[in-house]
Amino acid sequence: MIITDTHTHLYSEAFNEDRRQVIKRALDEGVTRFFIPAIDSTYTDSMLDLKKSYPENIFLMTGLHPTHVKENYKEELGHIQQLVKEHQYYAIGEIGIDLYWDKSFFTQQQDAFRSQIKLAKSLDLPIVIHCRDAFDEVFAILEEQKGDGLRGIFHCFTGNLEQAKRAISYNLKLGIGGVVTFKNGKIDTFLNQIDLGNIVLETDSPYLAPAPYRGKRNESSYVVNVLNKVASLYDMNVNEVAQITTENSKEVFGV
Repeated sequence: MIITDTHTHLYSEAFNEDRRQVIKRALDEGVTRFFIPAIDSTYTDSMLDLKKSYPENIFLMTGLHPTHVKENYKEELGHIQQLVKEHQYYAIGEIGIDLYWDKSFFTQQQDAFRSQIKLAKSLDLPIVIHCRDAFDEVFAILEEQKGDGLRGIFHCFTGNLEQAKRAISYNLKLGIGGVVTFKNGKIDTFLNQIDLGNIVLETDSPYLAPAPYRGKRNESSYVVNVLNKVASLYDMNVNEVAQITTENSKEVFGV
């Protein structure tokens, strides 16, 4: 059984003390494909080092996270444009809009999101979207950018059924993580109404650990808890769900 974690920050400082053990635990559980989203240029070197250490298992993205869009965001976007010339990346992400923490750079977030979608299209790469308190704002930009090779993952999907269907209409898979195991997460109430072909699994580690680890550091081996929950919601065999969601990830990332 091959399991794919489509979103894990394995380079995070949260893993500095035991990164190898964390990755070994995941590999032992059958999680052999790790897709690594970017945050900003300060993490570039540690991401490239991670790829060197696990060349068969690590698949890197590049991008500017919306919470890291600041005064220097155009410089950061320039860094990304340089990186894609020098290294292999499998997506532009995570990108999007976040109005939960700080609204003061909203206009710049919109510009960065739009620019990075255009870059992804020009490179024939998928995008991986971060959206927090910003469904309408994200959908507005997706609406203007739809078609012409737009594809990717709506990471950490926490919306309702209508929003799920709208995201899928833009040729996006839904990234389902620990929230599906939360008692108040709500997406478990409708997820099985969505074709499993539109779902990929993720952890977003070290954040958003699934039950029974909620509130603790998340890690990629815990994607098995997400897998088990999704299998129960669809009333399907765990191996079959792992296979389908991994195939979905291959469809998105091309690998």
